Amino acid sequence: MSTLVKTHFANPSYLNGFFGKDLFNEIAAPAFSGSVPAVNVIENTEGFKIEVAAPGLQKSDFKLNLEKNQLTISAQKEQNEEEKNEKYTRREFKYTSFQRTFTLPNTIDGDRIEATYNEGVLSIALPKREEAKEKPARQIEIA
Repeated sequence: MSTLVKTHFANPSYLNGFFGKDLFNEIAAPAFSGSVPAVNVIENTEGFKIEVAAPGLQKSDFKLNLEKNQLTISAQKEQNEEEKNEKYTRREFKYTSFQRTFTLPNTIDGDRIEATYNEGVLSIALPKREEAKEKPARQIEIA
């Protein structure tokens, strides 16, 4: 069973091993520079949330794949632009794509992962298994 040592982003080294080194690559990069979008990872009592800043894409451009404990987020978009005038025709093709893979801890319930895309942000909810959630302190009676 993996444990998470809570830290802040000023010292992400603990979380690098937990989610995999790819998590913090280019985390300080602009929202979407054309190669890899910025990512936020948030933990709460119910689980984790990954937010991917990917403006200009549509929900249908994304693919999420979970294999064993590897979550792969990818997107691909092709844009064609054509300008015609009486003397010439200009066509431009633009491709935007990226792929990120995260190693998830064993405490994540893979069957309950959900994703939404709203206003340029892909949000992925990674709920913890019930047995992995922190339980409140309790008094144990001695028999």
